[in-house]
Amino acid sequence: MPPHRHRILLVPYPVQGHLNPAFELAKRLITLGAHVTISTTIHMHNRITNKPTLPNLSYLPFSDGYDDGFKGTGTDAYSLYNVEFKRRGYEFVTNTILSNSQQGTPFTCLVHSLLLEWVAKAAREFHLPTALLWVQPATVFDILYYYFHGFSDSIKNPSCSIKLPGLPLSLSSRDLPSFLLESSPSAHLLMLSLFEQQFKELDIETNPTTVLVNSFEALEPEALKAVNNVNMISIGPLIPSAFLDEKDSTVNTSFGGQAHIFQPLNDCLEWLDSKTEKSVVYVSFGSMHVLSKTQKEEIARGLLDCGFPFLWVLREAKEGEKEEGLSCREELEEKGKIVKWCSQVEVLSHPSLGCFLTHCGWNSTLESLVSGVPMVAFPQWTDQMTNAKLVEDVWKTGVRVDKELNEDGSVGGDAIRRCLEVVMGSGEKGEELRRNARKWKELARESVKEGGSSDNNLRSFLDWVE
Repeated sequence: MPPHRHRILLVPYPVQGHLNPAFELAKRLITLGAHVTISTTIHMHNRITNKPTLPNLSYLPFSDGYDDGFKGTGTDAYSLYNVEFKRRGYEFVTNTILSNSQQGTPFTCLVHSLLLEWVAKAAREFHLPTALLWVQPATVFDILYYYFHGFSDSIKNPSCSIKLPGLPLSLSSRDLPSFLLESSPSAHLLMLSLFEQQFKELDIETNPTTVLVNSFEALEPEALKAVNNVNMISIGPLIPSAFLDEKDSTVNTSFGGQAHIFQPLNDCLEWLDSKTEKSVVYVSFGSMHVLSKTQKEEIARGLLDCGFPFLWVLREAKEGEKEEGLSCREELEEKGKIVKWCSQVEVLSHPSLGCFLTHCGWNSTLESLVSGVPMVAFPQWTDQMTNAKLVEDVWKTGVRVDKELNEDGSVGGDAIRRCLEVVMGSGEKGEELRRNARKWKELARESVKEGGSSDNNLRSFLDWVE
């Protein structure tokens, strides 16, 4: 068998939102003839219940010192964890690159997701080409880049709308990544410092980094070119191929038997089969953010008042969190279905789906766009604020919940109900949202087909590595 043209070491940050697109990138690279080694922490590696078993895909987990999972709370505890994670990870990556080279199977490129600038530093010591896998939209990359390159004062405490070079949209404070604002909680300072380290790494002229963006050219044409001295390449959407091919609506069985490497099977699809076309509201706020009990009650009231059948992913409390039930749980289960988890891409691609009430995490936003499902945008923090702005004002595939908050900071059920009625309704606005959702669905699928922009870009990237 001839040697592989490329051997790529792929190091994703050990959280679900980074691992899912990383696995999809690995699959596409393998399809183009590369061998890919995925390295994440032992704890996260063990959590993946549906590990893809593909030719030319290997796993090399490493210890971050917390093989049973990091269970600390608070910024100080996480800061200590991050120091140990960085120390052990840097040593592991350095030894792995050296070992493979000594064995005659050297890596030709290293790809890492954001917040792992030390991975690029290790690769630079071996003059190994690197690429940053950006798992947020290009627009968020641009905002952060400008923040760390001369625009921090106007972004931190904006007195009016913000215009940044190359971006066609005006931004207000509610549209910016939450940790950039002067008013953000002190706990966000750690995240800000991690991003600062990431963007300093991009400025290393001796080994300029290519940025592989989980987006596509038609979706963000200006944003992908807004920063002149960074090579941003759109290669997305990084969604299982089974859901990007009209000819094949089945689950991506070659990738571990499910559309999602973390999601267990349940009876969601059977329940959805019993509903009429575009009649169901799907509700999910991702795997990270914890909604307050009050906010969950308000969401419940909005769902009950709008009258549409709904599928609500209400995740279990994690260790250290208080389990809080809903006062109207029985009534909710009469009118909808509540589950702890589901296969989200399968749900979104089901014909009964009419709307996605979402926190606007980037994976969820892309999955909704690819599935042609309009959104009610309900951002919580970080890049979700910018994603919601793009959904409502640029791509026009959804509406954002009203800014007015209750005294405790929660969004009221009436505001949620009104948004759901607009998106699910038969009025002019609802029709426009559905029409735009169909448009972006087709453009997303075109981008990853052979000869599409993202397909061509990924091939060009491999040519650049040589």
